[in-house]
Amino acid sequence: MPEHSELELFRFRRMLDRLASRLGRGTELISIYIPHGKQLSDVMRYLREEYGTASNIKSKTTRKNVQDALTRAMQRLKLFRSVPENGLCIFCGMIPQGPPGSERMETYVITPIKPITSFIYRCDARFLLDPLLEMVKERDVNYGIVTLDTQRATFAILSGRRLQIVKTITSGIAGKHRAGGQSARRFERLRKMEITAFFRRISRHIDKIYLQVPNLEGIIIGGPGPTKDDFVKKATYHYTLKEKTLAVVNTGYADEEGVKEAIEEGRAILEGLRYTQERRIVQEFLHEIGRDTGLGVYGEDEIRKGLSQGRVRTLLVSEDLSILRLSISCLNCGYSETRMVRGEDAAGFRQSLSSRECPRCSSPSLTIEDERELVEELIRLGEGSGADVRIISTQTEEGVMLKRSFSGIAAILKKFD
Repeated sequence: MPEHSELELFRFRRMLDRLASRLGRGTELISIYIPHGKQLSDVMRYLREEYGTASNIKSKTTRKNVQDALTRAMQRLKLFRSVPENGLCIFCGMIPQGPPGSERMETYVITPIKPITSFIYRCDARFLLDPLLEMVKERDVNYGIVTLDTQRATFAILSGRRLQIVKTITSGIAGKHRAGGQSARRFERLRKMEITAFFRRISRHIDKIYLQVPNLEGIIIGGPGPTKDDFVKKATYHYTLKEKTLAVVNTGYADEEGVKEAIEEGRAILEGLRYTQERRIVQEFLHEIGRDTGLGVYGEDEIRKGLSQGRVRTLLVSEDLSILRLSISCLNCGYSETRMVRGEDAAGFRQSLSSRECPRCSSPSLTIEDERELVEELIRLGEGSGADVRIISTQTEEGVMLKRSFSGIAAILKKFD
């Protein structure tokens, strides 16, 4: 999806996460998908019919909530003269915020990042998100990485940010020193034959592994010494894969460590790949922390301070970090508090409020007045201050370290003379 920036996709995924966390008390949340070209008058007619059908719902509360949601959806539709090019999605329903009676009508109008192909109306306890989730599934460009010497060969696939070691084979070829009783010429001839046979085995494995890989952008061959160059000259793997051989690079090893070296050596080729970009930016942050330069900071307070002063050059945010700041109040006595809740725990927390007592008046009247996502707050501050906002996955060692050791948020400050 090249037309969308990394940050736009991140926000779209976060919106879907937010919608996924919404649960109705019954089958009363409505989801509407409207494709481009669909007449809004037809959609309005359909929703009015559904409004009439909803009058048959036995539960008075559910009936009212469904009809209110349909009314809200129709009100939003009136704001549009036509359906946008990619279509239109409306999600609407009464979301519990605590004890019974503290529900809140929530409405979300979304323009999808890819075209909607069919009209859908659904009323359920959850919003229907599968069509949108399918749009943000990562379809990564893949690279083959092969490292080899005369003793072994390692085959790996670099898929977006994920590095997979597929297979390692060994040659069984004797070292360069011949055994006693064998002439040097004969020994060298036999050794060359064994190396040639090993090269053929490597080629067969390349065909078997990489001809099956979808979206294969290219292959990088690496290894110590001249062996890798000899292999490329004599290689018998499929011509289509030969055409995709992007580079032959020097590495100190032919194992998994050599694969990582090959990626680093081929960095210029893989420059646009998030794997190398993410590793480099996190390593830069770790370098500033390790050198105690004062340019690497972490923790919400320090980062907010840097952003407010316009001192942040690069803001690093873990893709998997989801923390909500919830403002909670008591409907009975006005007590208020703020809670930080992980995104995946938000739905359960909302439901638990109905059975929690207010610390001040002991009444089960706690409700969520407001919720804000910490990451989105920081991103907005970063954009406002001109910082380069980078979304970091947990598919690399560095990305995992950012999340586990630095709570998923960090920053590199600007240098001032």
